[in-house]
Amino acid sequence: MSENPAAGGRIYPVILSGGSGSRLWPVSRSQHPKQLQPLVSSLSMIQETALRFADASRFPGPVIICNHEHRFIIAEQLREAEISPSLQILEPVGRNTAPAAAVAALCLQARDADAILLLMPADHAIADLNAFTQAIETGADAARAGHLVTFGIKPDKPETGFGYLKQGPKIAGIAGAIAPYQVDRFVEKPDLATAEGYLQSGAYFWNSGIFMFRAGQFLEILGRLRPAMLAACRASVAQGKHDLDFFRLDSAAFSACESDSIDYAVMEHAGNVAMIPVDMGWNDVGSWASLWEIGEKDGHNNLLHGDVIANGSRDSYIRAESRLVTAIGVENLVIIETTDAVLVAPRDQTQQVKEMVDELKLRNREEHASHRRVYRPWGFYESIADGDRHQVKHLMVKPGGKLSLQMHHHRAEHWVVVSGTARVTRNDEIHLLSENESIYLPLGCRHRLENPGKLPLSVIEVQSGGYLGEDDIVRFEDVYQREDKAAE
Repeated sequence: MSENPAAGGRIYPVILSGGSGSRLWPVSRSQHPKQLQPLVSSLSMIQETALRFADASRFPGPVIICNHEHRFIIAEQLREAEISPSLQILEPVGRNTAPAAAVAALCLQARDADAILLLMPADHAIADLNAFTQAIETGADAARAGHLVTFGIKPDKPETGFGYLKQGPKIAGIAGAIAPYQVDRFVEKPDLATAEGYLQSGAYFWNSGIFMFRAGQFLEILGRLRPAMLAACRASVAQGKHDLDFFRLDSAAFSACESDSIDYAVMEHAGNVAMIPVDMGWNDVGSWASLWEIGEKDGHNNLLHGDVIANGSRDSYIRAESRLVTAIGVENLVIIETTDAVLVAPRDQTQQVKEMVDELKLRNREEHASHRRVYRPWGFYESIADGDRHQVKHLMVKPGGKLSLQMHHHRAEHWVVVSGTARVTRNDEIHLLSENESIYLPLGCRHRLENPGKLPLSVIEVQSGGYLGEDDIVRFEDVYQREDKAAE
């Protein structure tokens, strides 16, 4: 790579954070998916991903592409990791990776005509960062030389859950420590026998789903291959608008865009695709079994997380999120406990967890979507107890945070301050409450809770009424400009 990071175009990390991670239920939920969870370390996966590019002398702040429901959680996690994104693009609907790449390329090309995109999911684990950095350097040189770049992972087992890349001839004239190769073809996820043949041949690599290319070149090729897709993406950017620290794509234009992956829409049909082979301890963290594979195990080959006692158990992944979990004599199992759900499955069947999530949706169960703790831009609330005509929650409001000014048609509320200082609006009154003080909010009154202090505010909320759903909110004012009804 050139000593001058701007020579030939800077590398802009583009992090895709639109997935729901349903195969990692019950920890991963659609409102708080796997990329926002600390599954590999004490950091969330999106924090891990962003911190790979923390060197500001080499990389601008990352571009984040996510849906509007996760925007505040992601912004807060990046702030905690001291990462300042260059741009956070909000998708009104999911349209897969090709449109996501296109809108990122359009936005970055407007800022830097020579921009090089490094496109990657937010939920991959990479153990060897030095190897990844070397691959990026070679990839950047290949991109500057006119190639669309993908990164191939040398397989160490016959994996049926990944797509593959067949290696073609070596590409000459590209600098860097790793020699790039032409991609002979992209291959779908194979059956076991085919995957075993791929492994034995030595000519096939796992498709990592990480790509690199010049913004202008990608847009030119996309326009040739999928002109309607590019037109819809151009319109969604041109008609988009800034909202606080976010950029919202135009909903109508982006919703009209066809949905497709970057592999199918572009890479498989472009004639100038280069593969950088890299051994970097990569894992797509697509299932509990894959997490077990990369985790640190005990002497009985168990991966234990949280308050777990496992006697006479082997080859299992047991995770406790909120209470003690004990296991006796189990083998090859995955046991995952959260506050409201427990998963038990053979370790070799964890790819089927997605089917269980689909079953929960069919049964109209809420556990597929949210945990008992629900995050909001002002903090979080957590359900403590519920019953006939009553519900109890714990609210944590960050310093400076405030709920929307709102009212309810079907419930009254009672707020008790546990710690911190609360400023409460009740109709035309303003009340300051300290620890152990409380206030009653009758049905139909306009009210708001704020934290004017420098420490977190902890409040117990007792609701009573005939209907206690989160959609019983009439919002009059919201500093976070949220449009969804059930947003507190």
